[in-house]
Amino acid sequence: MRGDRGLSQMLEDHFAEWSERTGIAVEVWALPRREPSPRVVANVYATVREALDNVALHSRARTVSVALTVGPSGLRLTVSDDGHGFPSWTTGRGLVAMRAYFAEIGGRLTVNSVPGGGTTVSGFIPAEALTS
Repeated sequence: MRGDRGLSQMLEDHFAEWSERTGIAVEVWALPRREPSPRVVANVYATVREALDNVALHSRARTVSVALTVGPSGLRLTVSDDGHGFPSWTTGRGLVAMRAYFAEIGGRLTVNSVPGGGTTVSGFIPAEALTS
């Protein structure tokens, strides 16, 4: 992690660098105004980085859309790409790692991929887990 910068700023910086390096556009739909605990920040940041790494390595996407919100019920993350998707039975190190990052902080993460139609990673962390 990079010093004491907030999650939103860290993600914005990473999106710009990643997009320039990969040539894949990043559309940011929402970033949090409320800062979760440092442990949550670290795991969410690691999850987003892993999701983008998977897009760059496997998807052949042109665009990735990201929404990350923190509200009364908790934190919600969505990372969607317009790539070629993969069969539902597929698993790999990246998918396992993303699920583990969320589980470690009391959240859950799902991956929905449609062959030929892209992939969406969705995560939720309940409000009570955001301060621990």
